[in-house]
Amino acid sequence: MENGVLSQGIPYTELTVSDLIFAVVVLLVGFILARIVVSIFRNGLKKTKLPGIVIEFLSRFLVALLYVLVILAFVGALGFAVGSVFLGLSAVIGLILGFGMQDTLTNLTAGIWIATLRPIDRDDYVTINGMFGKVNAVGMMATELITPDNQFITIPNKLVWGSAVINDTRMPIRRARVDVGVSYDANLDKAIQVAFDVMKNNSMVLDDPAPAVVTSGLGDSSVNLQLRAWAKNEDVWTVKWDLTSEIFKAYREQGIEIPYPQMDVHLDKEE
Repeated sequence: MENGVLSQGIPYTELTVSDLIFAVVVLLVGFILARIVVSIFRNGLKKTKLPGIVIEFLSRFLVALLYVLVILAFVGALGFAVGSVFLGLSAVIGLILGFGMQDTLTNLTAGIWIATLRPIDRDDYVTINGMFGKVNAVGMMATELITPDNQFITIPNKLVWGSAVINDTRMPIRRARVDVGVSYDANLDKAIQVAFDVMKNNSMVLDDPAPAVVTSGLGDSSVNLQLRAWAKNEDVWTVKWDLTSEIFKAYREQGIEIPYPQMDVHLDKEE
C-alpha cells in the first residue's frame, strides 16, 4: 500500500511522491549540512589572527554559496537538468543587473574592501551617514549597526565605503568635553581653578595629556567654559557624565553661579 502511494504520480508533473519526498529530504539535509560546514569554517577562522569582521564576512559569503549549491541539488533531485537551470539563472541575473541592479555588485565589492582594509571592525562604535551605533557585522550587501537603545540599522556597503566614517573606538584614548557657563559676576579665575580640581580628583582622567579648561565663548547670559579631560576609550563616556555632575556640585558648594538663560526686555512708555 505504501509503495503504491509513493509511486503515485503528482498531477501536471512527471514526478512521483517518492521523488518529491527525496527532493525535500535533499533540501533539508543540505541546509543542515551547510550550517554545520559554516560553523566549522567559522570556528576554524576564529583560531587564526583574522579580525572578527573578516571572519563574519567570509562566513556569510560561504553561507550564500552553499545555499545556492543546495538549491541546485534540490532542483536536480526533482529531475531537472541542473546545467540548464544554472544557465537560465545566470541569464536572468544578468538581465536583472542590466536593468539597474548594478548596486548589488557595487555593494558586494564595497563589502570586500571594508572587510579587507577594515576602516571599521566588529564592536566598534561608529557614525556613518549621521547614524551612530555599534558594528554588528559587515555582510555581503550591507553593514549592520546596533544603536545604544538596541535599534537595528542596515546600511548598504557602498554608502559605508563611499562616506566619511567616524570611529569612536579605534584610538586607545579620547578627550571628554563638558561645557558649563558661569555668571558674568563670578570670579572667572576661581571658576577655572575649581574646574581643574574637579578633573584632577577624578581617577579616570589621565595626567598625560594634561586636562585643560578653556573659555569657549561669551554667551548672552554666561561666560562659557569647556572642561577638556583625556581618558581611556572605554572610560570616556563615564568621565563625561561624572564631570558634568561633579562640576555642578562643586560650583554650587563654592558659590559660583551657573545662570539661567535670561532676556532683558525694555518697554517704552507712551506719553
